[in-house]
Amino acid sequence: MFKKILIANRGEIACRVIKTARRMGIQTVAVYSDADARAPFVQMADEAVHIGPSPAAQSYLIADKIIAACKQTGAEAVHPGYGFLSERTSFAEQLKAEGIEFIGPPVNAIAAMGDKIESKKLAKAAGVNVVPGFVGEIEDTEHAVRISDEIGYPVMMKASAGGGGKGMRLAYNEKDVREGFEATKREGLNSFGDDRVFIEKFILNPRHIEIQILGDKHGNVLYLNERECSIQRRHQKVVEEAPSPFVTPKMRKAMGEQCVALSKAVGYYSAGTVELIVSGADPTGESFYFLEMNTRLQVEHPVTECITGVDLVEQMIRVAYGEKLAFGQDDVKIDGWAIENRVYAEDPYRGFLPSTGRLSRYRPPVEGWTDDGQANGRRGIDGIRVDDGVYEGGEVSMFYDPMIAKLITWGETRDEAADLQIAALDSFEIEGLGHNIDFVSAIMQHPRFRSGELTTGFIAEEYPEGFHGAATSDETKAKIAAVAGFVATARADRARNVDGQLAHHLPPPNEWSVKIGDRSFAVTLDDETISVDGTEVDLAMEYTPGDKLIQAEIDGEPIGIRIEPTRTGLKVTTRGAIHKVEVLPARLAHLTKHMIEKVPPDLSKFLICPMPGLLVRLDVAEGDKVEAGQPLAVVEAMKMENILRAEKSATVKKVNAKAGESLAVDAIILELE
Repeated sequence: MFKKILIANRGEIACRVIKTARRMGIQTVAVYSDADARAPFVQMADEAVHIGPSPAAQSYLIADKIIAACKQTGAEAVHPGYGFLSERTSFAEQLKAEGIEFIGPPVNAIAAMGDKIESKKLAKAAGVNVVPGFVGEIEDTEHAVRISDEIGYPVMMKASAGGGGKGMRLAYNEKDVREGFEATKREGLNSFGDDRVFIEKFILNPRHIEIQILGDKHGNVLYLNERECSIQRRHQKVVEEAPSPFVTPKMRKAMGEQCVALSKAVGYYSAGTVELIVSGADPTGESFYFLEMNTRLQVEHPVTECITGVDLVEQMIRVAYGEKLAFGQDDVKIDGWAIENRVYAEDPYRGFLPSTGRLSRYRPPVEGWTDDGQANGRRGIDGIRVDDGVYEGGEVSMFYDPMIAKLITWGETRDEAADLQIAALDSFEIEGLGHNIDFVSAIMQHPRFRSGELTTGFIAEEYPEGFHGAATSDETKAKIAAVAGFVATARADRARNVDGQLAHHLPPPNEWSVKIGDRSFAVTLDDETISVDGTEVDLAMEYTPGDKLIQAEIDGEPIGIRIEPTRTGLKVTTRGAIHKVEVLPARLAHLTKHMIEKVPPDLSKFLICPMPGLLVRLDVAEGDKVEAGQPLAVVEAMKMENILRAEKSATVKKVNAKAGESLAVDAIILELE
């Protein structure tokens, strides 16, 4: 077995590989940029080599620096993780030339399947169903428009070397193609060094299902069942699960065998994933089409590990060393159900805008996953697993992907796994930047998710006006009111014991008016009981003023509640929603009707930068007249370009920024009149 391997990646996947390598008795080498100098993966590795400035193009994407680090440390093999150089044929070729093993598939397989255009040609020649489209070279925007007209709208424009949701644009008409084609080319060039684009028909109401492949260098190729990855936003996966609630045993066998045949056609070995799109218009599930093959480890691999017990990273290392797979297709089982939610640094309450900054508080619901080598251990602690690569006090920068952590839960059934997600998300504490915890919790509770009726349009269809918090029942509001009353009493009791106060002998108030949204609750406490609107509540909880997370049991049901004191009460977060809770002594509550309402300022006359980023393009100048919906500027953040549009017809009064500038969140780009 290898004695030392280098991980050519960062963040949670670097930590993930290091943990398994450590269990296997293999020493590890980390490489890091300036931004990652204090990152956990650097501390975890046996050795670490600095490879350059923060931008990936000057560090993690430079193969020569990775190879130099291998030579410096004596690393015998390289695990590329996902993204960066993981699917770059030239990198694998350079490693081979230097006698360094690539922990991944052969170069010819990467070349054949990693390029979306070539892989479609190969799949078509092999008799695999492919989505109708144009897989040749596209000359310019006009050519792209002609192709799209011939295929029929809607169409998807994709960067040939793209992945991870980057370099993709959906076009419903000619205008969308003209606006998006050049942006797709730029994203492909900036993220992958390749500006080629292909165009294909967009399948309406599609499900995104992928098959996990694992092969060795001796001709054995297996499929490790499927993953359902239909819940996506901007073509980037948000929720993944295994198995799929849609796939039948017959479908699983047909899909798996076809994907194995495709893999064998290119001599594939190591871990890989064949992505399929299934037409929602065909209830039989037989209308599935080849999308692409990712010749690497997937972000969502833990859900497959949870239901099969197979450690994919360990298998990749063993295959690279030349070992045969120790099990066959008949040994691959499905045990229970696993769901993964990606916790992103983005603000769902502000249109999912990227969020950067320092993690002033980071407390996952359980300790980070450790690799104990046991199949059940891949399910974490009591069915909850957290894969992360951040730490409290660390920074989520603008240079890399916005993923903070992956939360994986396992249960005997799909509902058990989803319920465990909700409970774990309620206990996940993140402060200092925006995050999507409430949003993924809302998805876990959504009736359509629970029914399993999923398509890639789920988020757009269920949240057409954006996300404003999960729907909250009156029953849940009553539980929040009970907790708020208890907290208010505890805080008042502490306040009356501060030394030097007059009338310190007075007891704290025990009758409270708690207002949540448009509902008001009367909460009363005595020595033994607490009641809400006259109904006694069975509440068990511990609270010390200053606590930010409360684990309570109300009427026999556990609930996790995150609280933050405000001037008139609490900001309460639970079950996928934020609640502004007003808590006042009952004898004072009626006076609130005399308070003057504060009117927020009118910001509609400003174009405000919604996230920290780079102003790539400014499309207007002072004095220009603009119409509602017209593109005004393009801001790049987290490797994605965002088009900012006019909200109304107006004239540009003043321009405050210029292309090439780095902008802070809420910076005023221009003023309108």
